[in-house]
Amino acid sequence: MSSFLLGIDIGTSACKAALFGTDGALTGAADSAYSVCYPQAGWAEQDPELWWQGAVSAVRSVLSQTGINPADIVGIGIDGQSWAMIPIDAHGNVLCASPIWTDTRAREECGDMLRAVGREALFSCSGNPVTPSYTLPKVLWFRKRFPSLYQKTEKVLQSNSFIAYRLTGAVTQDVSQGYGWNCFDMARGVWNRQLARELGVETRLLPDIHECCEIIGRVTAEAAALTGLTAGTPVVAGGLDAACSALGVGVTQAGQTQEQGGQAGGMSICMETCAPNPALILSRHVIAQRWLLQGGTTGGGGALKWFREQFCPDMDFEQMSEAASGVPAGSDGVIFLPFMVGERSPLWNPDAKGVFYGLGFSVGRREMIRAVMEGVAYSLRHNLETAAETGGETIVMRSTGGSGKSPVWMQIKADVTGRRIEVAQAETAAARGAAVLAGLGTGVFNSPEDAAKGIKVASRYEPEEKQVYQRQYTLYRKLITEMYSLYR
Repeated sequence: MSSFLLGIDIGTSACKAALFGTDGALTGAADSAYSVCYPQAGWAEQDPELWWQGAVSAVRSVLSQTGINPADIVGIGIDGQSWAMIPIDAHGNVLCASPIWTDTRAREECGDMLRAVGREALFSCSGNPVTPSYTLPKVLWFRKRFPSLYQKTEKVLQSNSFIAYRLTGAVTQDVSQGYGWNCFDMARGVWNRQLARELGVETRLLPDIHECCEIIGRVTAEAAALTGLTAGTPVVAGGLDAACSALGVGVTQAGQTQEQGGQAGGMSICMETCAPNPALILSRHVIAQRWLLQGGTTGGGGALKWFREQFCPDMDFEQMSEAASGVPAGSDGVIFLPFMVGERSPLWNPDAKGVFYGLGFSVGRREMIRAVMEGVAYSLRHNLETAAETGGETIVMRSTGGSGKSPVWMQIKADVTGRRIEVAQAETAAARGAAVLAGLGTGVFNSPEDAAKGIKVASRYEPEEKQVYQRQYTLYRKLITEMYSLYR
């Protein structure tokens, strides 16, 4: 009898449910889309109930598509987008829409945190900067503006733990998503409750922390009726989407690096020690006693998607890639700053804007398409160079996300960064990583390395030295410096 593992991925634009055999092979996958709401400048939010509806729809679809017996699913793992803020009451009701990872409404609260505790104390605990995108400032924003709802709040959940709650009734927090809380002790993987109190957060709001592969509950009869799953199926805590994606392409050892080519861009370097960098993002890996030193830009694949929707509605992604391949490196002098929703690491400037520099009458869509690709690659290099300052060295990167389908974009990234890039033959990497966590928790896999054995490399891109990229990157960095004061 065949056995299967289910991975549920709560992304920004859709929920994906994917079934894998216990050998790691993809059996089937299904998506269910939802939208992001932008009520005003700096706000980006989603209704967590839409995530749950998306999960229900995607799970039912993949079960129908594959025709497998739900009783043959031996474990379920969930990954999700970062820095959510989902307040639930004692009955599990969601009290407001969740600001998502691109939301920067809590700027004032960041100032309050720094005045209350100080930057050094916060960084020494969490290993992360104080930024309005993170969960804790959003909680303080919620407390200040909706005090009556805040008083009704029983717990604050993350995207994956919310789906786990809907499936099992268990209220949890996985260790990899703790980094959104500035009162999370990054080195020890526990709450610093004294610091939480000093910041004005009631510790009752903090769920118990679990390892990502730990079984936190089983599918309830109610959830089984909605999803088509079998009641009693084990569910593990799951984790951060970027960390699950890293696991899904085999990033398990120190120095191995994931290159993120989805809606957001960036990288995640696996570390054996807790080595924070104030300009980067540090989280626990979904693997025990591993950390991920991350760099993330808001304008990864999402920047190219925006350009297509606004200026190339007659072209698909493949056609845009083909157009870019016909433009020489350097895009005829055009440089793109991919800061479409402010910028995260290493700038941490919520006021940053996207910029095209070097336009002229000779510049057309082809040059601008390639400039977007190169701008994302320059941002990746900037993050890699910043990571190297604190020992985060990498030689080879494993690519995930849609950009891996574009040979020209992959070669651009390799040439700009000077690193070899491998595109793993691991479909739906984040959901696969979540399923691997379920396999680890239920004993299907003996270790993360055991689960990674089946991953094959589909293509490799060796870096070619191009002087034009060194010149353009130098100008890219200068433009950032010159524009910084203008953004405000």
